[in-house]
Amino acid sequence: MTDVSIAACLGEDFLAQALHREYRYVPGALDVAGLMTWDDLNRILGSYRLKPPRMRLSRDGETLLIGGYTAPVATRRHTVWHRLHPAELHARLKEGASLALDSADELHSPLARLVEAIERDLRTRVQANLYASWTSTEGFGVHWDDHDTIVVQLDGAKRWRIYGTTRRYPLYRDIEDPGEAPTEPVAELVLHPGDALYMPRGVWHAVSADQGVRSLHVTCGLQTHTPTDLMAWVCEQLRSTLTAGTGDTRV
Repeated sequence: MTDVSIAACLGEDFLAQALHREYRYVPGALDVAGLMTWDDLNRILGSYRLKPPRMRLSRDGETLLIGGYTAPVATRRHTVWHRLHPAELHARLKEGASLALDSADELHSPLARLVEAIERDLRTRVQANLYASWTSTEGFGVHWDDHDTIVVQLDGAKRWRIYGTTRRYPLYRDIEDPGEAPTEPVAELVLHPGDALYMPRGVWHAVSADQGVRSLHVTCGLQTHTPTDLMAWVCEQLRSTLTAGTGDTRV
């Protein structure tokens, strides 16, 4: 994976024509052998104390209460943490919940190498989130993200309904109303292992396991750089300049 250019996998014209502009679907873009398996996911869930919102279950756009799939454990230091309850976790997943695990690249080195390859290509910070589902129920409903993403299907099949945009280039903590989600998709895709999908921020979409077959995919979120970042940097530089000679650290 370290020798692979993600931009090349998405097409020679990806940077010039698609980046930040339009979604792009590329079947068989990557060899995903050894990237992440179900056994790898089970090992991670059994080895780490993963608390919401980093690890969470969602169904029909709603986040499930943690008490529905964990058991509280009191420590000797009189704190309580929530241990995954395997039977209840499996029950929620069979009922249609989707499992999301944020920053999975910090817990699994093959995903870390994928993230590093994308960062080298696109010159921005990347975070890999893992998603697993077992039914055709939509875990997160119709929604859009405030950052661009590159999706790689790892196992099974995932159906993506893409609805287009109502607010182009939305920002994190955006104050402008994006409007209602479109009702008719402009495209419907089914991703299989090795397929890649690039999605610009602001594009409404809905995702479900195709035909109820279990699905595992990783979404690599790209940090968005905007003029507001430049303004924030300038403000920090001014703050440093104004306080350097006085020792005053107040704003």
